[in-house]
Amino acid sequence: MTAAKNLPFPEGGEESTLAKTLGWVSAGLGAVALGLFIGRELRQRYKFNRRTPYDFYSHSGDEKDVDFGIGV
Repeated sequence: MTAAKNLPFPEGGEESTLAKTLGWVSAGLGAVALGLFIGRELRQRYKFNRRTPYDFYSHSGDEKDVDFGIGV
């Protein structure tokens, strides 16, 4: 039983409370990150499926690509 008393980290006490708190905080942050990722994916899929025929021509009036299709 004397070998158990010579552990580098005492059982219980402030260190275990700190470890539990850090574990819960990191689990919470992981859950938030996962929720943000899943929400972004669902929003992108929703926006992709809700396109109208006018969305295909939304950049038809842009002046940047004037050289394309002139036939020079």
